[in-house]
Amino acid sequence: MSADAPQADAPVVASATGHDHGHDHAHDHDHGQCVSGALARVEKLCADKGLRLTPLRRSVMQALAESHVPLGAYDIVERLAAQGDRTPAMSVYRVLDFLVSEGLAHRIESRNAFLACGHVHDAGDVVVFLICETCGATQEVASHAIGRDLAWAARSAGFEPRQRVLEVAGACARCRAQG
Repeated sequence: MSADAPQADAPVVASATGHDHGHDHAHDHDHGQCVSGALARVEKLCADKGLRLTPLRRSVMQALAESHVPLGAYDIVERLAAQGDRTPAMSVYRVLDFLVSEGLAHRIESRNAFLACGHVHDAGDVVVFLICETCGATQEVASHAIGRDLAWAARSAGFEPRQRVLEVAGACARCRAQG
């Protein structure tokens, strides 16, 4: 195994984040690809399931994909309004419910906010969010070790998890470096 290859239990960063708070992350990943990929996922899912991709569903998904910082429904309403689209918050909430139920977005419970999902998860995957308390940047990471240990703990307690999401608050590398 090469020195650069991740260990079996090493966490894997699924998406780089933090674009909305003045950070320059152009070197972290291709942000245009990130947005187009999110839109392609929602288009494919709707086509595959025979669901209608409404302009509002597309706009909300685009707002989430462009942000990388969890957005509340009212944040999305404001972004849409800035583009001339006066959408009621209740309509945005319905779209967010749809995106979450279809695995295209995640709800960040501690922030009552939403984030576009960068990839497909298996049923038993644990989704871990690393949330910067300073800038709000949020990274989604995967760790097979956490998933395995959580499954073992739940099984030994006779518990069947409905949702496997962990939120970890702290400071991102950029904010620590600026600190």
